[in-house]
Amino acid sequence: MTLIEDIVIRKILDSRGNPTVEVEVYTLSGYGRAAAPAGKSTGKHEVKAYPAGGIDAGIKYFKEKMDNLIGMDATRQEDVDAMLHEIDGTENFSMLGGNIAVAVSLAVAKAAANSLGLPFYQYLGGVYATKVPKPVGNVLGGGKHAVGGTTIQEMLAVPMSESARDNVFANAEIHRVLGKKLRERFPNISIGLGDEKAWIAPMDDIEAIELLVEAIEEVKGEYGIEIKPALDLAASSFYRDGKYVYRNGEKTPEEQIEFVESLVKDYGIYIVEDPLHEDDFEGFAELTRRIGHLAYIVGDDLFVTNVKRIKMGIEKGAANAVLIKPNQIGTLTDTVNAIKLAKENGYATVISHRSGETCDTSIAHIGVAFGCEFIKTGAIGGERTAKLNELIRIEEEIKGE
Repeated sequence: MTLIEDIVIRKILDSRGNPTVEVEVYTLSGYGRAAAPAGKSTGKHEVKAYPAGGIDAGIKYFKEKMDNLIGMDATRQEDVDAMLHEIDGTENFSMLGGNIAVAVSLAVAKAAANSLGLPFYQYLGGVYATKVPKPVGNVLGGGKHAVGGTTIQEMLAVPMSESARDNVFANAEIHRVLGKKLRERFPNISIGLGDEKAWIAPMDDIEAIELLVEAIEEVKGEYGIEIKPALDLAASSFYRDGKYVYRNGEKTPEEQIEFVESLVKDYGIYIVEDPLHEDDFEGFAELTRRIGHLAYIVGDDLFVTNVKRIKMGIEKGAANAVLIKPNQIGTLTDTVNAIKLAKENGYATVISHRSGETCDTSIAHIGVAFGCEFIKTGAIGGERTAKLNELIRIEEEIKGE
């Protein structure tokens, strides 16, 4: 009943209008569909999204090798994912492409869940999958996601209610309030949206952080829940020749650590993602020693959902939280192993979308299944709200509402 009978792969559009892949897996009694997102701000240690020939070459290669998966049991996820690694034959999915691998892997898992009549989160996490992660919403941006905005890539909000619905709507309201404040501050220019539907404005980083905190305080009073500010610096994107190059000046690595420390202490920043470049384990460790008791120091480009790199971080005491992006590593099994390793060593986990997204809701289910503390989805936009609305549905199901 759960043997894989057929697999269909196709090109579809992502939220930036670029091609990505969608995969459908059929068993005798079930069906699963999954699509892969695409990152723009990518870590150099991620698996290859597609082979050298691009998405079409990856699809062609998969179709040639697809028969290796036909007849496998969809409930044997580790075996399926091991076969994907075998089909590819490289360490970084440079033959098949990590995006194709992850779409196949997730579609197989969804087909297995459907075959057994289980919600995806419950199939993955069992009866203890009862906690919905808190959504971290990107409301003001710059960096690679928004040319013309701040040097810091993302200014985010983290509502702390136990209600997923309240958190989702609070982030959307912060986005609305912040947009209103930007239009008042810049009445003669057009205020646009970046890749993740965060606002873009020609502001200094500190000015932008202060506006974020102002919007959060306003919405916090309205909703009556705690809401905390967060940042994704994506520091590798503006690290040049040993220095961090901001619009208004440069900082040495030590100055960057002191700067981030001051942001956490002065503005109550709750989550700081990628505050240093992607190979600076020692710098991450120093920053964690200084402010790890005050904030989550999250490694994204540092760890790239890779068990080997997470182990390196654990050994050095670098960061205290791991960003989890399934397409960074290529399969569901590799993703779950990264989450488990992080949690076993006291690191928080943040399941995350990418800047180029689809309406696939897999990360919402993975976040619930494995008890991720947070989920990055953005605050508005169809491909972002697909995941946020799914969190609301899952919560209703868990609570029996």
